[in-house]
This record gives sequence, structure tokens and C-alpha cells, in this order.
Amino acid sequence: MTLSLISQTPIPSRSPSHGPAHARIDADFASFRPISLQALNGKAAMLERLDNKYVVRGEVLRAAAADLAAHFDVLEIDGLRAFTYDTCYFDDPERRSYHDHHQGRRQRMKVRVRRYVDAGLCFVEVKLKDKRGITVKKRLPYDIDKYGTLDETALAHVRQCHEALYGRPFDRPLEAVLRMSYRRITLVAREGGERMTIDTGIRFQGRTDAVGTEDDVFIVETKSANGHGLADAILRRQHQHPTNGCSKYCVGMSVTGGVRKFNRFLPALRKLGTLPWAMAA
Repeated sequence: MTLSLISQTPIPSRSPSHGPAHARIDADFASFRPISLQALNGKAAMLERLDNKYVVRGEVLRAAAADLAAHFDVLEIDGLRAFTYDTCYFDDPERRSYHDHHQGRRQRMKVRVRRYVDAGLCFVEVKLKDKRGITVKKRLPYDIDKYGTLDETALAHVRQCHEALYGRPFDRPLEAVLRMSYRRITLVAREGGERMTIDTGIRFQGRTDAVGTEDDVFIVETKSANGHGLADAILRRQHQHPTNGCSKYCVGMSVTGGVRKFNRFLPALRKLGTLPWAMAA
């Protein structure tokens, strides 16, 4: 059995995906010292971490760039520093992964297939929360031609990850429910043990609707052992605080009409400028 993807049609943009805001941010990070993917994974693979997510405008990143450059290097592969990611998320017909997050359940899981477009790589990725609130990510290399599907090997990986952490079988059927794309810049602390990702040009494609964020809106995620890393301190100096309910999966399900209940994610939806049309009217 293979579970297949929702619509493969291009995700329309609300604004140009490489507009002036992106050009300015790219220029700000051009002065950062580069680091290779191998060196980054050696310093900070961060497959188990505490995450904080922020929704910020370009002016905040530009103001923080000098402080970040003093402590972080930027991932560079073949001369590129901003990379395109395509992701397809899977959930069961009752959307339990979404609702577990909405209800704030300590034990919750997301299943996705992610295509690293520029690198030509693809993985089945399972993200789980343990009892401490730590994010645990398990990845399985996957044939890029199977992007947007889950074959039997992928489903076995999902079941194994769930049972290994939670001690009970995973018995829910899964179907493709959301597709998204965005550009990402990745920073790694020179001392290791900490990463920061900056996502922009985010486009969501649901079963019927497609929505994109504005050109000057960025989702910044810090990943560290204790949730209080250097990047968090630098953002606090710019008067920024973590944005509650900023899961891209949950935001995407909310704005594309995939779910009806999304009040937990309203702070993130407002900051992203992606309130569902009925509430924004």
C-alpha cells in the first residue's frame, strides 16, 4: 500500500517569493562565516532539543544580524545559503495529530515527507514530544520520487518510532492532508549545541485552498538543549518573545480550511497575517 499526495499543482504566491525583503535578508547573512552540512551536523544535529518559535519582520532580523554573526555560522552548500524545502504532512481522518497539538497534549506526533529541493534529498520525518517536552526527530532516507507518499517501509518507520517512545502501537491510518514550501536559512552556534532556522516565503496547499505569507514575514525557530540559547537572548534584546501556537503544520491546516477549530493558534495566525478569511473580515 502507498499513501499518495494531495494536489501536485504549484502553490500560488500571495507575494513574490524572492522580493525586496528576501534580498535584504540574504544580503545581511552574506557576511556570516560559512559552515558545511557535515560540520553543522557534527556540531548541532539537534534531533533531540527544546524549540522556541518566533514570528518576526525583516527589520528585526536585520537589527539582530550583527549580534548573530558574532556567535553563529551559516549553512552553505555549493554557494547557496537559502534553501527550498517542500513538505507533505500526513494525519489520520480524525486529524488526531492536529487536535493533539491543539489540546496541548504532552505526547504528540507529526508525520511528514520532506524534500530538500536544492540538495536533491528526501526523508520520512517523524517528530515526537516526550514526557519532558523535548522534541525527538527520527528520519528515514527516502526515494525522492516517492515524495508525498508513504509506502510500507515508511509506515513501518512511523510505527517503530511511535512504539519505541510511547510503548504502545500506532494503529491509525494516515493520509496526505497538507503540502507546504518555503525558503530556509540555517545558523549554527560556533560553540555547538544550538541551531537557528529562518523560514520565509511560506506557501500552504490544502485539499482545496492555497495561502501564502507576506514577503516580509519570517518564522524563526531556535533549537537548543534547554530552550534558552544564545539566539533566544539575541531575539529578546530585540524585544521578541516566542509566539504561542506557531506550528507550521497547525497554521497551515487552519488557514487552508483543513480544520474548524484553531483558537489555540490565533496568536500565530495574527502575527503571520494569515487569519482565516471569515475571522479577518
